Amino acid sequence: MPSNTGPATEPPLDHRKGPRRRGEELESAILRATLDELTEAGYSALTMERVAGRARTGKAAVYRRWPSRAQLVLDACKLGDLSGAELPDTGRLRGDALALLRHMAAIMASPLGDIMRGLLGEMSRDPELAELIRERVHAVRPSTVHVILERAVERGEIEPWVLTSRRATVATDLLRNQFLLFGAPVADDVIVDIVDDVYLPLILSPAPAPAPGPHPEPAPPGRSDQHPCSD
Repeated sequence: MPSNTGPATEPPLDHRKGPRRRGEELESAILRATLDELTEAGYSALTMERVAGRARTGKAAVYRRWPSRAQLVLDACKLGDLSGAELPDTGRLRGDALALLRHMAAIMASPLGDIMRGLLGEMSRDPELAELIRERVHAVRPSTVHVILERAVERGEIEPWVLTSRRATVATDLLRNQFLLFGAPVADDVIVDIVDDVYLPLILSPAPAPAPGPHPEPAPPGRSDQHPCSD
């Protein structure tokens, strides 16, 4: 009989025969596998089974740590979290803003940028993912843009009211829109235009005048705003 001289087919890997991993080592392997799956297949095709297979662990180990796909994906994306970045203090608001947008643009041009773009596109189809992204955006820790604005307040470059206004995030919002509409890389001249033509003129301009409100009605005769039990 003719012998089979073709390449031998290797049996599929069985995660149960490999070294047993626990704790942070296993979690790190799962998160890295999630990022790899997102890069190759995108959020819509990602499953817990595929992640477990890539991480060489059991599906139950994934579900014990992350009850849903959305939670797993957002924790995996923390590996490239922008809010953890410490940008240099350039001494001027313009320099800080340019450094921030250039850092964001570099992330957008990386594999993580494709993942971010895919997740933002899935928000309208996955309510749980949308809610988790909104929660992460409004996390307790100050965002990087607020950190550089606080520096500018301390240096006397801008007024404190800017920190709580909608103007604070205009630069990052415009960069995100540019990325979503036209992809990456974002040209550096676009970044400079956002900072010089839009952002700085906006946050350096005076605060808007308060909208006129209804005039309070006069109190009835004999009525006092003072508490009856006070002196």
